[in-house]
Amino acid sequence: MHAMQYEITLPADYDMGIIRERVAPRGHLLDAFPGLGLKAYLIRERGETSPVNQYAPLYLWSAPEGMNSFLWGPGFQGIVDDFGRPEVRHWTGLHYAEGAASEALPRTAVRRRERIADTVRPAAAVEAALEESRRLAGTPGNAAAALAVDPRHWELLHFTLWEDEPSGAPGDRYEVLHLSSPERDRLRRGKQW
Repeated sequence: MHAMQYEITLPADYDMGIIRERVAPRGHLLDAFPGLGLKAYLIRERGETSPVNQYAPLYLWSAPEGMNSFLWGPGFQGIVDDFGRPEVRHWTGLHYAEGAASEALPRTAVRRRERIADTVRPAAAVEAALEESRRLAGTPGNAAAALAVDPRHWELLHFTLWEDEPSGAPGDRYEVLHLSSPERDRLRRGKQW
């Protein structure tokens, strides 16, 4: 599994209805994309829970060929044409689990990036993060939990999908506009190594 996200930060007065209208007719276009485990079409709006307006889809790829096909294909080129070329962050997958509410259509996503301190052994940090990911997956209202790592920056990515707004889950909150999940069943469950 590979996780990937790009963030398009928009002006403070940007009408986020434009992004909603963009996703509504296009979101389904990846509903059968080969190699895509899931894509959460995510936005956050400036206000109570976010300092910025942002379109920030997050992908979990079941195969790297799918990720490559998307990045070099017409889908991503549409983003580049409309918004400029964003920085694409990616992480190596460590864990994926269906949550207690896996059959629900998620409305909220939470992304938490956590730097692994220089004084902490990487394996110890990953084991602790795996426990946290498993715990989150078992939380009522959780639809899915994923954990990934960027070893270049020694950063963990915790990503969760929720049926509704979760209480007390730390991280950046997003509204889920659409979820494409053609190969969700192919995302490896449990420990990934």
